[in-house]
Amino acid sequence: MEGYALATVVHVLAVVIWVGGMFFAWMFLRPTAARQLDDMARLRLWEEVFQRFFPWVWAAVVALLITGFHMIFLVFGGMDSVHPSVHTMLALGLIMMAIFAHVVFAPYRRMRQAIAASETAEGLRRLGQIRRLVGINTLIGLVTIIVASGGPLMPQ
Repeated sequence: MEGYALATVVHVLAVVIWVGGMFFAWMFLRPTAARQLDDMARLRLWEEVFQRFFPWVWAAVVALLITGFHMIFLVFGGMDSVHPSVHTMLALGLIMMAIFAHVVFAPYRRMRQAIAASETAEGLRRLGQIRRLVGINTLIGLVTIIVASGGPLMPQ
């Protein structure tokens, strides 16, 4: 089980940073910003929040892939040897990563372009897309945590 403890710690920290950050943003920051800020101020706030948060998510994605595959293949001996919950966790994680990449390279990029051009309506439209996708990713992340923590307790 060489490296298992460190891989597990890094894996869990990456999940906490990513899913916890999305949960905080979606449940607390988003509704407060919508009530307190005018449209352009809200767009600028989110632009800066994303600029700070997205590098951490990229780091979490890399850490999750490295530690997850390390545990699956080097600790447990491959996909045939792991509990079915690990298969589910991997599939959900890959879906989350694809959604995140889409957010970064499509609506977030377009939101930044709209802000730079002072196109508030377009920026808000893109922010709405991001909000929906982050909401979906937050739910998938929470389900993944449930599967990861409760999956091995279920019979195979």
